[in-house]
Amino acid sequence: MAEQWLDTAAAAHRLGVRPATLYAYVSRGVLRRHYDPQLRRSLFDPADIERLARRGRPRRRPAPTEIAIESAITELGDDRPYYRGLDALELAGTDRFEGVAEWLWTGDRRDTGPWTPRPEGLAAARLAQLHLPDATPIFDRLPIIVSTLAIGDPLRTRRDPESVGTLARSLIAGMVRALPPRSEPAGDSIAELLRSRLTSRAADRGPDPALLDTALVLLADHELAASTFAARVAASVSADPFAVVGAGLGAMGGVMHGGASLAVERLLAEADTPAEAVRLVADRLRRRERVPGFGHAVYTVDGRGTHLLDRIRAQHPGHPKVAVAEAIRSEMRIRRRPAANIDFGLALLGAVHHLPAGSGETLFAVARTAGWLAHALEEYTTRTRIRPRAIVTAKR
Repeated sequence: MAEQWLDTAAAAHRLGVRPATLYAYVSRGVLRRHYDPQLRRSLFDPADIERLARRGRPRRRPAPTEIAIESAITELGDDRPYYRGLDALELAGTDRFEGVAEWLWTGDRRDTGPWTPRPEGLAAARLAQLHLPDATPIFDRLPIIVSTLAIGDPLRTRRDPESVGTLARSLIAGMVRALPPRSEPAGDSIAELLRSRLTSRAADRGPDPALLDTALVLLADHELAASTFAARVAASVSADPFAVVGAGLGAMGGVMHGGASLAVERLLAEADTPAEAVRLVADRLRRRERVPGFGHAVYTVDGRGTHLLDRIRAQHPGHPKVAVAEAIRSEMRIRRRPAANIDFGLALLGAVHHLPAGSGETLFAVARTAGWLAHALEEYTTRTRIRPRAIVTAKR
């Protein structure tokens, strides 16, 4: 098939545009893109390219939400992301989070763990939380931790790849280690440390660190999601890596982004049996309410969600909450509704292991920090300020 199609470089050359402009045409619906999972690249119909070349560049104004940025980090396939050309779902089955983070940052899959935070920063981040209410959500602690870790860090002013990489490892380790512990960690990987911050259960009863690693890898990056764009904007004006992560956390808290799993957590808590789950879906749809955890802005089927749900179901085949989740998914399929996404998988992970509310959002944030810092490294290299322009609708 590939011999009959044009790749991105050839299509852009024929049209006399940059690859970013080519993808802007795709997002506007001007041009169709085909994704070849074997070659892991985008392909274009030569006839479509020829028609567009004869017609000239599209004159329609860009949509208000449409921004194209060149990046070599992540490409979105039909149902999954590819990290620097590697299938994220395959990486989730073979690599730890630390190795995948290094791959995003440097193109080297070498696992550099265990990562350690700067001792003074860690002590300050723990102290900064001392007077927070005990019921403070885990995710709400992260911005405080990140901003405190920044104080006095000698690498904060550096933008070279080696310094940013060193800071990135220390920052992610500090984000997790500064969270109040609920149990003793069984090891010093990010997944094992994060597990000890999410559950008080013994190591043989709580979530498997390998399962947490799977979730972390699946969520490590997702091209230009809202939080990543916010992080890139900050990095494009040379904001330090701590500020970049702070910008990402600010956008991630939205209920249409990282905060989406909270609604799914509440949904799963409402049903204890498959029959109750079916009634719950029917009642929501009857009231024209959205069922959270289904559908995706990019994919028809979110392969990340399917992969994580399959892993949870394989580990806990007889768990009541797994039965509830399967009943909800089945009812949505019967009604020809969208498929479950990664937020549904995160919420089920929390429900099966009785993790505190907001655990899915916290997992998401720790994982995506690796992606934000990868995009920051790219911005520091290009040194091109991101300055979108408004399409002004008001009259003078």
